[in-house]
Amino acid sequence: MRRRRPAVLLAAGFAVFVFLGISFMLARGLTGASAERGKVLEVLEAQARGDSAGVLSRLDACREEPACADVTRTRTERLRAAGIVKILNYKPSVQLSLTRRTGWARVAWRAGTQLPVVQCVRVRREGPLTGGGVELLAISDPIGLEAGC
Repeated sequence: MRRRRPAVLLAAGFAVFVFLGISFMLARGLTGASAERGKVLEVLEAQARGDSAGVLSRLDACREEPACADVTRTRTERLRAAGIVKILNYKPSVQLSLTRRTGWARVAWRAGTQLPVVQCVRVRREGPLTGGGVELLAISDPIGLEAGC
């Protein structure tokens, strides 16, 4: 019986280690949607202020493409709105990603008492296996209230 006890303890310790590792990876992967939503809110707030430099500072890939940057500047002026920006509905680019994924997030928002605006945001998400970051790539013109990205 004494010989089996170290083996049982070793197996139990390994199981606990695996469980904690998987739990950590899932928790980190699931918080990615929250981080993504926060970054999208920052872009929307800059857009509502009419701050095209602020929008482009958060969209690295768009800032580097002159055509995208020009369209973003024009859109930012057009979507300027007074009031506090509120996200009405948010569909993240991906629910859970353990590795790098790129996709479209859909956001319905409004500032103050204006009518809702729906836009798509191109997002690159890193999962816990690849660093865990979120990078916003571009934001679309407004789309229909029921349209998908």
